[in-house]
Amino acid sequence: MSTTTFAQQKISTEKSIFTTIDNNAKILLEKSKAYSVSIGIVKDGKIYTKHYGELDKGKGNKANNDTYFEIASVTKVMTGYLLAKAVLESKVNLEDDIRKYLKGDYKNLEFNGKPIRIKDLISYESAIPSVLPDDRDIMRTFDDSTTFKLVKLHRDYTKTDFLRDLKTVKLDTIPGTKYNYSNPSLEITGLILENIYKKPFENLLKENLWTKLNMKHTKFALNTKEILVTGYNNNHILMHHFVSNLWGSSGVKTKSILSDLMQLLKFELEGQNKIVQETQRNIKNSNENWFGYFWDNIYISEFGKYCSKHGGAYGNQVMFSIFPEQNMGVCLIVNISGQETAGILNNAVFDIANDLLVEDKITPNIYGYKLTNDKVIFTYQHNQKSDSKLIKSISVAGSFNDWNPDNKIYQMLPKGNNTFELVLPKSQFEKGKEYKFKFVINKVRWITTPKNALNTDKTEDNNLTFRID
Repeated sequence: MSTTTFAQQKISTEKSIFTTIDNNAKILLEKSKAYSVSIGIVKDGKIYTKHYGELDKGKGNKANNDTYFEIASVTKVMTGYLLAKAVLESKVNLEDDIRKYLKGDYKNLEFNGKPIRIKDLISYESAIPSVLPDDRDIMRTFDDSTTFKLVKLHRDYTKTDFLRDLKTVKLDTIPGTKYNYSNPSLEITGLILENIYKKPFENLLKENLWTKLNMKHTKFALNTKEILVTGYNNNHILMHHFVSNLWGSSGVKTKSILSDLMQLLKFELEGQNKIVQETQRNIKNSNENWFGYFWDNIYISEFGKYCSKHGGAYGNQVMFSIFPEQNMGVCLIVNISGQETAGILNNAVFDIANDLLVEDKITPNIYGYKLTNDKVIFTYQHNQKSDSKLIKSISVAGSFNDWNPDNKIYQMLPKGNNTFELVLPKSQFEKGKEYKFKFVINKVRWITTPKNALNTDKTEDNNLTFRID
């Protein structure tokens, strides 16, 4: 390939990526109702970033690569990295009782004689409550003033208070059996890491990640010249920042900028890095989804393995996602925080993936099925860059089976070359009736309808359709 041709391809790729960013930013601004949207993409080792809107309505103050945001639970991915490092260094074992690394008497941290193990912490199955301090009285009424009450509660809550309350916790189930997203589990992990390495948790982050990845602007506390932007709730009420006196391993202290997050995103795509790979490992050999070390979700998508971590502050949200088999990652930041924001961000990630990873040259066509004289043949072609061995099941779920991906009749069979097929008799369906359907990988990933599919219902869900005439 000539130097000129290579340069032309590079320009074309960059143009395509920035066009995708522009198009999806416009949609994301509208759907999320945020004033500001920041998008970062890493593809094949190259980083692309762009910012839209304004941080404050009417001020024209657009974010940039050096704008400080609270990244909240994205910090958990870093905590997971430190713990995975400790595991690979044999400083801790996933089967260990967590009390081995805690100072003091915690006889309460077991259920029917079954202790909380390290692997129960990382999979959100510790049976430890979702929050400490207890905020149930505040959360009974959720309105525009709720977060301000939470800030007041946490402002005076110390590590001593946390350890005191931890001794009063009563587990309600056997650890390792029930999912319950728990920030205290992460703070305990921070304490465990401090006890293992004899260093403050923030120092561990600096030494093992921030310095090595040149994340110079990721920190717990900003100096007087650095400004942390504020954000809004769904009613566009200006929100307070997090306040915490704990270890920070759950994410309540971390501030960062998009440039730094992109370095971390690129790092998470290093396929030869043993610690990174350990953080994404399917530890319990689940046939559905898994959590690695504190990820929100890891599952097999139409683009192969997908790892995501959502960070939600009171006034902004971050979606930190990677497609390792595509050597691609996406980071989205919006300065709004509502109950639907996370879902909107996750959908935007897959919209971007579809734009960048699905060939534009494919002619629009009927997708997902074909009809013969007496049969309906459903067909799914998995991405060629992805390992089809990670697919444990693919099902067809639709209006004809109550959208049930567990229905045994609608499980597809592998046919080779990353292709899966299901053959059903036409007699099973009514003539003249339109049916809606989607493909579901491993019972958890409802595959996004390809943009070149002609047979869709044109709804928000964009279901596939077929009809027998």
